[in-house]
Amino acid sequence: MSFVWYFIPMDARKENIKQEKKLKYKWDNRRILIVEDIEVNHKLIDSILRKKTHANVVWAMDGQEAVDIVRKNNDIDLILMDIRLPGKNGYEATREIRKIRKDIPIIAQTAYVMEDEKDKVLNVGCDDLITKPLRKNFLLEKIASFFNKS
Repeated sequence: MSFVWYFIPMDARKENIKQEKKLKYKWDNRRILIVEDIEVNHKLIDSILRKKTHANVVWAMDGQEAVDIVRKNNDIDLILMDIRLPGKNGYEATREIRKIRKDIPIIAQTAYVMEDEKDKVLNVGCDDLITKPLRKNFLLEKIASFFNKS
């Protein structure tokens, strides 16, 4: 058995810490819908968004609940859509949501990334795809890129 050691210079680690501190997101006027059937995953995303951005977070446990929330609430600014959901999956929910609101950014999230997965989520109406496990800064930067467009 052999081990490979990676050396990260102290200056590089300090720079990463500085950059993380520079990332400031103030989304207290934004409402994000998390569509996620696994409670621990929802709590993780919810915690990141509330702690780092002060965003208003809404939770749907399945695709049908997500469609119903979007139908009743015109103030959803962005959706994080899990693809593998019980009942109505993320693909079906996205198609229905697009009939209600064409303008809302939908970011698909999945742990099961096949080669054609990104094309598939884009074809049903998602705007982008992120993979699980989610990386905090990547998630925040991805959401910010959509908020900065509007």
